[in-house]
Order: sequence, then structure tokens, then C-alpha cells
Amino acid sequence: MTPLVGITAYVEPARWGVWDTRAVLVPEGYVRMVREAGARPVVLPPFPDGGADLVRRLDGLVLVGGADIEPVHYGAPAHPLTKTRPDRDSGELSVLAAALDADLPVLGVCRGMELLAVACGGTLVQHLPDLLGNERHQPSPGVYGAHPARFAPGSRAEAIFGATAEVNSYHHQAVDDPGSLTVTGWADDDVIEAVEDPARRFVLGVQWHPEEALDVRPFAALVQAIR
Repeated sequence: MTPLVGITAYVEPARWGVWDTRAVLVPEGYVRMVREAGARPVVLPPFPDGGADLVRRLDGLVLVGGADIEPVHYGAPAHPLTKTRPDRDSGELSVLAAALDADLPVLGVCRGMELLAVACGGTLVQHLPDLLGNERHQPSPGVYGAHPARFAPGSRAEAIFGATAEVNSYHHQAVDDPGSLTVTGWADDDVIEAVEDPARRFVLGVQWHPEEALDVRPFAALVQAIR
């Protein structure tokens, strides 16, 4: 049977045709990559209840990018530039907890990687320019940064991407402490770019956006782990 892979989604104001309303949506790149990887995508609205029930119907989970995570989830005060979506936090943390309990294969992208770290007891850097002195990981609104990344020898990230890769970034936050996860990828400025859990069937987070680059490899690795 074709695996079912859940993709977390936003609820956002949206306009199309004659309509101007709130909509459940997700960038098409995630759906395309899950389909190209050989799975059937299922869009998951960010509702806080029913996480375990949802997971019982899924074979894998993709946590997508988006707004910042509420710092209360990792015991920190909010930075002035931290912009959160509490509805997404509660819904995604519920689904993620159930997925981890069931040892479901999980791929986290950008915010999704940060959510993985927070769920595993980690913390975040809330505004990278304060640390780096530049905005190269999010150059301007709607513009992706580009930089090299390196991956730990023998890691799942290296098996998927090779020893090094050029990646596309759009984030002003990053993982600081990965909690129980293992850091396996770094940018050339040492910002954490990949985390994973070697003890699980498949738990991988990447800080960049492979779905925008139409890079099916991490999605194919997720589906391979399912099978």
C-alpha cells in the first residue's frame, strides 16, 4: 500500500478568486516532494486535539516551516523580534509527541527542525543576527540565503546529502541546545543545520528548505524508512 505521510499546515488569511477568508494551507513544494518520494500526502490542520488518533492513521510525518515557536516551550522570555503562532505550537507538539511515542518516521524542515529540538528538551537562538552580526540566513523578506553546509561522517544527514552541500536558508532563529537529539550538520558559520536521533527509526531535522529546491532526497529517505 502507498504510505500516508502527514504534512503539518498553517491556518492563515488567504485570497483566491472572489474569496478573502482564513484557509488551511501549506506550500505546494512539501506536497510535491512527498508525492515524488512515493507516498500519499495528508494535510494536517494545526488543531491541538486528536494527535494520537491522527498518528494511528499515518505512516510518517513532515513538520513544515513557518512562524517562531513560543519561547515558553523552552523556558525563555520572548525576544522582541520573535513572532509566534501558538495554535501551530499546540497542534504540532501534540501530533509530534504521538509520532515519537509510536516511533513514526519524522522529517522536520526549518521551524520543523526547531520544533523537534524543543520537543526533545532543547532550546533555540531567537534572533541569529544578534549572534552572527549579519542576516545571511534570511537576507530579506521572501529571499532565501545560500551557503554551504557540512555533515557529520556516518550520520543519516551525510548518507542523504553527502559530506557537504549548498543549502537555501530562510530563518532568523536556530537550534542552540539540541536536547536529546544529535547535531549532524553545520553551516560554514557553525549555525546548526541538521539534527537527528540515531536511536530511532527515522528522526531528521534540516534547517533549510529542500522542498523549495525540489530536492526530494530527505523525503525519499523518510519514505524508505517507512517501508
